[in-house]
Amino acid sequence: MNRLIAAGLMFGNLVEISSPALVERYNRALKHLTGKTTAMKDFHIDISGYSPEIGDELGDPLYLNPNGANRQFILLTTSQKTAPLLNMKFSTSRGILTQFIEKNEAQLFALTARDAVAGELQGSVYEVSTPARLLEMKQVTVEADTIGGHVADAEKLTGLIDRFRGEGDGWRDEALIGQMIELARKTGDVTRVPIALPAMTFQQPNFWTSHFGGIYVFQEARFPGVLSSQPRTALGAMPISPVMDLTQRNAIADWLERNGLVEPIVQARGLDAAAVLRQKMDFILVEAAEELGIDIADARRTELRKIAYRLGDSLPDEFLGLAALLRWVEGQGQWPRISSEHACYFYTLRGAPGPNRDLVNMLLAELSPMDVRQMFIVHKELFYAQYATWSDRKRQWVVDFLEREYKVDAQGAREALFGPEPSMDTRDRPHPKPARDMGQVLGPWGAVNRDG
Repeated sequence: MNRLIAAGLMFGNLVEISSPALVERYNRALKHLTGKTTAMKDFHIDISGYSPEIGDELGDPLYLNPNGANRQFILLTTSQKTAPLLNMKFSTSRGILTQFIEKNEAQLFALTARDAVAGELQGSVYEVSTPARLLEMKQVTVEADTIGGHVADAEKLTGLIDRFRGEGDGWRDEALIGQMIELARKTGDVTRVPIALPAMTFQQPNFWTSHFGGIYVFQEARFPGVLSSQPRTALGAMPISPVMDLTQRNAIADWLERNGLVEPIVQARGLDAAAVLRQKMDFILVEAAEELGIDIADARRTELRKIAYRLGDSLPDEFLGLAALLRWVEGQGQWPRISSEHACYFYTLRGAPGPNRDLVNMLLAELSPMDVRQMFIVHKELFYAQYATWSDRKRQWVVDFLEREYKVDAQGAREALFGPEPSMDTRDRPHPKPARDMGQVLGPWGAVNRDG
């Protein structure tokens, strides 16, 4: 993985911790949460305060998430909100932490100026011994305080102040006044600078989890369902149906369509479908060359075209299907009839706009595994696992491509491929016009209307 790290494609955008004061605060928080400490004098942390260096030192990459269900976190600075989340067990965790930090940013800024803030993402279950238990995790509550208990002390002091003001002879109660003075030494004047960090609860009906080999849970879909990366029979009894695994292409395609969770890239508003199709075809050629042992070096599109000529009859069905669709997009061929049984089918889709867009794109990344760019953007856990299985020549090609074509404008590339970030209010979603009039055409994705 050193090549990815050097290119800033792994462990990128972590927060460096090197000042003795912050290291000491981190150790206090680490001791408080886990009973362990680090001997390291500088390290990097993600949004949850997890450090890959400390994970290596302790021999435990889950030292802040021991049961995999209720992630603990350490906040040393509010700048952690832009950092990634490593060793992700639930797809919702980073979004929850980001919202918690942004909602309480002023308070957290003040609190982390004096101490580390530690807390936990508390699910409604304490362990996930069976897949069925995952469906009980419908919400997550975030609770946090400084290691010194400033929030709890401020709440206690506020109560004592209210009592002092409410009692007619409160000024005579020396014990009460003494308690207030002692607490105020730690919290400051909470009447002028209130300290509050209330618990926040987030709904989690739809999510991906790495547990049990990878499971997608959709409990708040029009037609609920569970999709498993492993054989569905391994999940046992589940409280909702259908339960599908990734080999059931027709069932998954039908379920996605009935729920309105996907859209064909050739119909997506504002998307340069031809450019996306060409890039997907390049990725497929690289994989085909890899399997046949053909040297791809730093092949650009011209060299990849030569590889396609060499492959001839060995060109993958995924490539041929996308090539037929590209000819239609460019007005040089007939509309291809591509059913969900075709190898290229899921390469032709993206997540429909809405709150489940990113989750659906994660699923599509598993169903179209040769699209390494999509996999890297939306499903890094899968990307890193796949990367470990590639030859050195493919690793180098992919790293060079991501540095050249993605890293220079990551946000722009993401929006170009998948559209603007989902909005809870669909009225705020922009509606750019399609690049060309596609006519009234019927295909496996339904009709393409002239008015877009």
